Amino acid sequence: MDIYEALYTTRMMRRLRPDPIPLETQARIIDAAVRAPNGGNTQRWHFLAVDDPALKHELAELFRQARAVEYEKFQNGAGPMAAPAPGADPAAHAETMRRIKGSGNYLADHFEEVPLLLFVFAIDDLGGANIYPAIWSALLAARAEGIGGVMTMVLRNFEDRVNELLGVPTEEGWKMSAMLALGYPLGKWGVAANRRPVQEVSSRNHWTAPFGLEVPQPLWPPQADTTTALTAVG
Repeated sequence: MDIYEALYTTRMMRRLRPDPIPLETQARIIDAAVRAPNGGNTQRWHFLAVDDPALKHELAELFRQARAVEYEKFQNGAGPMAAPAPGADPAAHAETMRRIKGSGNYLADHFEEVPLLLFVFAIDDLGGANIYPAIWSALLAARAEGIGGVMTMVLRNFEDRVNELLGVPTEEGWKMSAMLALGYPLGKWGVAANRRPVQEVSSRNHWTAPFGLEVPQPLWPPQADTTTALTAVG
């Protein structure tokens, strides 16, 4: 798969089929993840794959409780993404949140059916600088395998119980960074259409200075005439 196709079409998939993911495919996804850059090549990460039905059932109950906690925060305007980004359209933001809630409800309702839960742990993660490249590599590798997924952190609301269930040696400093729910998607891949263009979210040399080019439409797939995709400014 072309790298730009993977970058442009990989999106969070919460509606997943229950079909099992072959062990060899899981290995390729994690093997790609461990090739990601990390500070000092210390590789202070651990990937814990969960596919045991009984364990998934217990985690599903925790997930639904944790999601209820997060939704209450959102309703009170205190949670992440409660307010739109500066300059963003409030109506568009509200519609995005509505769709995310719908797909999140589906994931919560069908959590036990997700074929693979991949918990990612790290030590002294420096705000995610060491682990998030590996997580994104895992999602891109999954995309290349035709597998969708979503990264979620809501189970950190019950971190102690999750650690207990999974036997995490927390005394060594391991902390949960995120959980990936992975499976063959029910939805379709595609370029995200509701993104603010480059010129609205970028600048050059000074916050208020223009980036220098306008990009009125996605640059992938490549346009036959690139002049229709890029417009010089200034």
